[in-house]
Amino acid sequence: MMEFWKNGNKSKLASRNPWAWVPSLYMAEGIPYTMAMVVSVILYKRLGISNTDIALYTSWLYLPWVIKPLWSPLVDLFRTKRYWILLTQLVIGASLASVALAIPASRFFQYTLAFFWLMAFSSATHDIAADGLYMLGLTNPLQAAFTGVRTTFYRIAMIATQGGLVILAGFLEESGYEVPRAWSIALFATAAVFLAFLLYHSFVLPYPAADRPGSRNPSTSITLEFLYTFGLFFKKKGIVTILAFLLFYRFAETQIVKIIALFLLDPRSKGGLELATSEVGIIYGTVGIISLMLGGLLGGYAIYRKGLRFWIWIMVCAVHLPDLVYVYLSQALPDNFYLINLCVAVEQFGYGFGFTAYTMFMLMVSEGEYKTVHYAIATGIMALGMMLPAMASGWLQEQLGYQNFFLLVMAMTIPGFIVTGLIKIDPEFGKKKEMR
Repeated sequence: MMEFWKNGNKSKLASRNPWAWVPSLYMAEGIPYTMAMVVSVILYKRLGISNTDIALYTSWLYLPWVIKPLWSPLVDLFRTKRYWILLTQLVIGASLASVALAIPASRFFQYTLAFFWLMAFSSATHDIAADGLYMLGLTNPLQAAFTGVRTTFYRIAMIATQGGLVILAGFLEESGYEVPRAWSIALFATAAVFLAFLLYHSFVLPYPAADRPGSRNPSTSITLEFLYTFGLFFKKKGIVTILAFLLFYRFAETQIVKIIALFLLDPRSKGGLELATSEVGIIYGTVGIISLMLGGLLGGYAIYRKGLRFWIWIMVCAVHLPDLVYVYLSQALPDNFYLINLCVAVEQFGYGFGFTAYTMFMLMVSEGEYKTVHYAIATGIMALGMMLPAMASGWLQEQLGYQNFFLLVMAMTIPGFIVTGLIKIDPEFGKKKEMR
């Protein structure tokens, strides 16, 4: 009787409406990434860490996403995607709570970085499993239909984290709480939300029939199978230009991603805009992310209508030219809150629109028999291209000052244009197929 009940429930969950689990799954994917990449920067700035150390050490948090292709086959070979999702959500929630506990400690920087790294490793593994369950749990038409949904809810998670959490911490600071105490409370709240995701997903995630440990040839070692699959990516035609594009298309953006929040927070005596924590949450975490999301949605629709090749040069301009707003802000140091919002919104909208080309290029070069693993490799190279330049960005900014740093960023847009001119794009890739 128990087995019948269990199998009957699995049958129901296997056909669960995607709206019941896809939005929440990708919100759970977006929260820890945003915590590691953006919120950690603001947290350490408020706790008095230097820009050099913030950029250097938080950039190391990219590493799990860089190397996740190395263990992505293990997620396929051992247990189910559903199992990995629930396990990693438990670890992520516990890691966030541990960060909150460690903030008041005397060696908080070392302890919180260790827990952030554990969270990042678990998050990268969660990404592999979530994307796998998405492909196994939905038919091809539903995968296409929910592509925009998963992206939108991922962005909503960024707004809730980069905006809502930072605004909450800022509100607590302004209400008289000491900075460490305010951030501990905000992080405990985030951990509670994430553990609620775990509880919810334990009931609603589907049990696709195909979600089972991968089969393998017992005469071939896991290492050899992995090396063969991994090596095929680097045998692709034009691999040198592919790698150059993945590493340098966003070269300028890699320099400012860790610096924007620091620039907004730093006092005017240091060349910053001296905004309150809650104001940064509104500008960068709410208005900025909404603009980023709108740019991404428009970019996806544009490629759907005309194809990647048609839009590629417009999109590379959209990624790079709006960086000029930070040259203006660092030179003029305006105190008009709405003007600062507008400038950040313009840059984030352009980045969202232009980043669509990068995502579609990764999908294009991952086409083939091993598209899941090859896409994971492409995203790992993308993370490497973000990690290495970002590590030095804090030191560069402190040496040059904000004004000269943002001028240097504009010079760093040149490689993005060069690599775009080198790649070859299928004229029909991403374009809507006309009915005949």
